[in-house]
Amino acid sequence: MLSLLSYETVGENVSPEHPQVVPITIFVAVLCLCLVIGHLLEENRWVNESITAIFIGGLTGILILVLRKGQSSHLLRFSEELFFIYLLPPIIFNAGFQVKKKQFFQNFITIMLFGIVGVFISTVIISLGSWWLFPKLGFLGLAPRDYLAIGTIFSSTDTVCTLQVLHQDETPLLYSIVFGEGVVNDATSVVLFNAVQKMDVSKINSQTILSVIGDFLYLFSTSTALGIGVGLLTSLVLKTLYFGKHSSIRELAMMVLMAYLSYMLAELLELSGILTVFFCGIIMSHYSWHNVTESSRITARHVSHQEEHVFAMLSFVAETFIFLYVGMDAFDIEKWKITKLSLGTSLGIYSSIVFLILVGRAVFVFPLSAFSNFMNRRKTSPLTFKQQTVIWWAGLMRGAVSIALAFKQFTYSGVTLDPINATMITNTIIVVLFTTLVFGFLTKPLVNYLITHRMRNQNNRGGGSGGEQPRSPKDDVVLPLLSFDESASANMQIARESFSLLMDRPVYTIHHYWRRFDNAYMRPIFGGPRHSRSEC
Repeated sequence: MLSLLSYETVGENVSPEHPQVVPITIFVAVLCLCLVIGHLLEENRWVNESITAIFIGGLTGILILVLRKGQSSHLLRFSEELFFIYLLPPIIFNAGFQVKKKQFFQNFITIMLFGIVGVFISTVIISLGSWWLFPKLGFLGLAPRDYLAIGTIFSSTDTVCTLQVLHQDETPLLYSIVFGEGVVNDATSVVLFNAVQKMDVSKINSQTILSVIGDFLYLFSTSTALGIGVGLLTSLVLKTLYFGKHSSIRELAMMVLMAYLSYMLAELLELSGILTVFFCGIIMSHYSWHNVTESSRITARHVSHQEEHVFAMLSFVAETFIFLYVGMDAFDIEKWKITKLSLGTSLGIYSSIVFLILVGRAVFVFPLSAFSNFMNRRKTSPLTFKQQTVIWWAGLMRGAVSIALAFKQFTYSGVTLDPINATMITNTIIVVLFTTLVFGFLTKPLVNYLITHRMRNQNNRGGGSGGEQPRSPKDDVVLPLLSFDESASANMQIARESFSLLMDRPVYTIHHYWRRFDNAYMRPIFGGPRHSRSEC
């Protein structure tokens, strides 16, 4: 981590034996300032903590630039390795640990459609669009692999702004879809980006595309399996050894370290660490959390009432760190000096990328929403047009993953002297700043306008657009069990109804049998309260 911070010209009067003291001190002080100002602006209609961190980072960058008389201080030099190894794991783990599992898996098909199929569609549109538009704007010099990488870079969404407005209790359907898609989208973008690096771009054909899809399915399944395996192992260790007998701190330390180990193992095996640590977090919240002592739960939940885990605190600090850096790095003059494009050409490129993001997002959100509604047509609450608009808007912001992938593609250890690469870095930073600030500013009023109080009440009651109370999953499940007391024709009718139900309501049906299996076999081994049959 210390390699990220560069002393150079920030504090010449500080002892050279501790060259990192000044940059770290300044950055921690600015982080604290972000927390204070974020708290004061909590009730503001337009501003959220992401925008606050970017603004403060930008102001800090300008101040340092003025004090250095136009010279970059290199207070912070971005490293994609630091981002992926240190900052991203706590964010994703906390996402998996806090997700409402029932809502997530009930909307699993929709989330996968948006998070996987949507990324592929968006990547194609952004790659082809930039390939066609950039030369017309006078921006030349990018290789075919660069255009494919641009597609994956700008297909990665940042849903933090929207999730800060939506609430799990008020809009559970929207929250679970936006939340789940954000995690799956990041994982898919990173996996697809890595696939592009290995792809032979000179021979792109149907076989190459099928190979990429096959590799992705392999990475998705193996990464998920690894996360589940580490989560179950942690649960078994906590239940068997009972760490809380001597120290409650060891229990939490074991959970945090095992989650981080799952991420690093995935990276070591060239799998998706994002997917691995996300599903590891889900498993730990389902089993491991019930194996720790009450004192450990109180310790972990004493941080806040809403963000009720110490894991959320680590995630929050990492997110604030990232957005603060984005604001500060926007005023790194060296990258702007290396760029040789005119202001008009640069504005044209920024506008083209934002336009492609808007189009690429719309092209898959609305058609896939219609397909999802058809697949879930027996549900009482399909996705309305207003809800689809919120989902579309939630994916327009670009964030840290886009910046990390851009640095990975166009720099070496955060440094580049090539004008083309420097241009793409500045393009990415400007697009991230623009989408986060402009779209982020409009998120609260837009969501409040589209998701009215009445609709929130309907969501909270579980009603859909028709206001009808949905039946619980247990009412929708017909057990496919044949009876010796019934005739052969009656048994055949039961079997047909059960098979039809499985086809029409696969999520509810599978969920019912999973709960029965979980109660009978998994919870007795790995821990957790057992639910009665009526709760299944």
